[in-house]
Amino acid sequence: MTMRTAGIHHITAFVSDAQRNVDFYAGVLGLRLVKKTINFDAPEVYHLYFGNEMGSPGTAITFFPWAGSRRGRIGGGQVGYTVYAVPTGSFDFWQERLHKLNISFALVERFGETYIRFADWDGLGIELVEREPGAMSKWSFGGVPVDKAIKGFGGAVLNSIAPDKTGHLLEHVMGLERVAEEGELVRFRSTGDIGNVIDLNRTAMGWGIGGAGTVHHIAWRAKDEADHRAWREHVLGSGYRVTPVIDRQYFNAVYFREEGGILFEIASDTPGFDNDEPFEALGQKLMLPSWLEERRAEVVRGLPPIEVRVLEGDTP
Repeated sequence: MTMRTAGIHHITAFVSDAQRNVDFYAGVLGLRLVKKTINFDAPEVYHLYFGNEMGSPGTAITFFPWAGSRRGRIGGGQVGYTVYAVPTGSFDFWQERLHKLNISFALVERFGETYIRFADWDGLGIELVEREPGAMSKWSFGGVPVDKAIKGFGGAVLNSIAPDKTGHLLEHVMGLERVAEEGELVRFRSTGDIGNVIDLNRTAMGWGIGGAGTVHHIAWRAKDEADHRAWREHVLGSGYRVTPVIDRQYFNAVYFREEGGILFEIASDTPGFDNDEPFEALGQKLMLPSWLEERRAEVVRGLPPIEVRVLEGDTP
């Protein structure tokens, strides 16, 4: 059976401070905090989700802010750069914005596109690229107007310890099309109009070290729960060790580590982040799974207070 993912569902990373994380992704990048919950396996740690107005599949970046955690080192077996798509004609705005907020950046070229490359305050690699495809975000916050707002993921740059094997997986298991080569990069494209362009370093890299400023995993889209079950069987049948289906409240998940060392997840597009709170209130309340609700007071006491706030550089 031929299966093709539409592209990236979400990307999850480690950071060191919850409020700084909110200030960067909501304050600097203008994304919406669409879900404030906890790491189901470590309830003393937040799990924060940022994206477009709904946190739609292909727009959601998620974080575990672990206070005092060690700084990681980006390398093999990891996402090297998380790429965001911004509207055509917004490049000058984003360069001016980063300059105003004292965030250093560089311009890089590949495959005929220009990227703004920078890092968040924990060192996580980020790129912005203008793309015509993909729906415009309807969310505006702080100094980011809706017509300049990040649409969602443009894609990612992957670092592998065995790039030939990672490339084979992308093409022959995940169903991406190998479309171009340039220098040390191979470009793959999925069927979606966002989160759909993957650049793979074809030079094998030594292992990265997990920690703040590194990506934990990259998740790929399945249309619904039935498609998700089919994906699990497909990956199992391709020779990979896959976890059982795990209910993550807002999507179902399975995980496997591909031979290049990168932790992959396949996540269902449904049910979505409005599963347990209305659209207007997304991200405002700490949402807990049912088995932790009776411990709410204890969980809240163990978490630092956070707020979505406009940065000083954006105030009149």
